[in-house]
Amino acid sequence: MKYSRKGYRPLSAAGESRGPGCSSVHFHALFSRSSCKGFLSLVLFIFFVCCMTTKAEKPTLQGQRIKTRKRDEKAKYDPVGFRDAILQGLNESGTDLEAVNKYLDQAGSKLKYRTYGETLFDILIAGGILTPGGGISEDGIDQGPVRTDMCIFKAPDDSYETLRGYATVFTRLMRRYKYLEKMFYEEMKKVLVYLKGFTEGDRIRLARCIAMWMSDSLLDPKVLATLLQDHLIKDGLAADFLCEVLLTAKNLKDISTVRSLLRKAGLDSRLMEFLQANKRTDENFKNLFQEKGLAEILDIHRSLEKESSLKELQIYLTQQVNEGAPVKEIIIGVQEISKKNNIQEPQVVAAIWGSVMAAMEWNKKEELVADQALKHLRVYAPLFAANTRSDRAELNLLVRVQEYCYDNMNFMKVFHKIVILFYKSEVLSEEAVLKWYKDGHATKGKSIFLDQLKKFVEWLQNAEEESDESGDEEED
Repeated sequence: MKYSRKGYRPLSAAGESRGPGCSSVHFHALFSRSSCKGFLSLVLFIFFVCCMTTKAEKPTLQGQRIKTRKRDEKAKYDPVGFRDAILQGLNESGTDLEAVNKYLDQAGSKLKYRTYGETLFDILIAGGILTPGGGISEDGIDQGPVRTDMCIFKAPDDSYETLRGYATVFTRLMRRYKYLEKMFYEEMKKVLVYLKGFTEGDRIRLARCIAMWMSDSLLDPKVLATLLQDHLIKDGLAADFLCEVLLTAKNLKDISTVRSLLRKAGLDSRLMEFLQANKRTDENFKNLFQEKGLAEILDIHRSLEKESSLKELQIYLTQQVNEGAPVKEIIIGVQEISKKNNIQEPQVVAAIWGSVMAAMEWNKKEELVADQALKHLRVYAPLFAANTRSDRAELNLLVRVQEYCYDNMNFMKVFHKIVILFYKSEVLSEEAVLKWYKDGHATKGKSIFLDQLKKFVEWLQNAEEESDESGDEEED
């Protein structure tokens, strides 16, 4: 295609330019292409300039401010203000404990016992807010009194009758507001740590009230374990305080209550720990409780020692029998333990019987269990024989066998066979069997077992008579 120099119009094949309509169309096409490219370039340039010159806006927090509800606002912890309110109420009540009970019952609906339970108990015990070490806080002393005489420590005297009234204040308060019971336990743990900061009279009053609360099941005896603190043991305060608690429980109830408290507190086997480390001897232990009027504690202690010794023997027997140790070695081990712990033969033979019978998994068929039992007991007959040298031990073994056969139905028809086996193995003597048959048996299944041994006993009696007759003939 050829173009003319003027206006770049296209020329025809003959060299002439085309009409005006054709030239306009081509012109607009060319213009549209160039204008689009220019427009895009302009946009990109403007965008680049804006990015270089305009600073990025910082993010801003937007939202609606929520107003805090009054009930959701956290109240200020103010034990001093609570103390002042309680002191005012107690002072208005005077020395009348019934009026005090009534005030405390009504004040619970106005004052925050759930928040200030510890402060409340501080006041009722010591008269004010306790500080570490057992002192009374003097915060706010410029504005008014910081302590009251309406408390346990300021009771007129330390008699049981007087202190019972003060202890009842706590009892009624906690029965009315049950949630205070847990706070009371924690409070007592804290107070016991502060014993050194109290006077001797304060400690006596507190100990007697604690005994009353424990006897009434208001306070868990486990709190007494808090006394096992080095600083309390060192000064002898732990032992003195414990003895006062136990003596009060004994006087108000009986010695069985003392035994129960010690067991629940987990202290029945830890009494020696209340003595100073360099004084933990049997003699000092004995002197302490005798001087405090608690000689019965010595019997409890000895009983627990025996139980501990028997447990040691039981563990040894169970281990040796289950492992199938030689009977001779077991005999030596049993003799050493029983001698060391002064365990008597009746207790030893009972432990042996229990361990030997527990070591087997018995057949559930009655017709097969007899042979199984006799075979098993024959192995350990020498062990029984070595520990039945006294009449009491033999009779105790017979009673144990009787009770076991009665409690385990598959052994009901095996009793007489076991007795005969022990007789032939020289575990049981003729005299022991006759004594059991006459009046030494237990009540469990006695008619059945007496009937089983009737023929054997008759044989023993006849043999004894024949032996006597032969003896008379030899003398003649």
